[in-house]
Amino acid sequence: MTIKTFTAIALCTASMFAVAQTPAMNKAEYDAAKDRIEMNYKTAKKSCDAMKDNAKDVCQVEAKGTEKVEKAELERKYKTTAANARKFEEAKADSTYDIAKEKCEDQAGDAQKVCKADAKAVHERAKTAAKGKA
Repeated sequence: MTIKTFTAIALCTASMFAVAQTPAMNKAEYDAAKDRIEMNYKTAKKSCDAMKDNAKDVCQVEAKGTEKVEKAELERKYKTTAANARKFEEAKADSTYDIAKEKCEDQAGDAQKVCKADAKAVHERAKTAAKGKA
């Protein structure tokens, strides 16, 4: 290994370590982002009011899921811990599952049962993967 290669690797490693130690955002940025997420949720939920039946339900579940995922991502960025990374992955899995479950309501009988079973299986795999990342 040449001295140039070693120096390049050392600089790259040092900069990665410095980035990992630097807080992603301060409290004011965190609060502003949290307010923006809540405002976006209210706007998204209000847009569901024009819909009917299960489409309205799906829209509302999507809005709530997006809010939960964005808040979990905000926490992950604000406090970079393994636990917050896992919570973010779990929030994504839960949101996807809730939306899929609600979309299954458009089906009937056995098709609905199969749809919900498939959604649950995907959810379980995603939750297991999220726990493995912790």
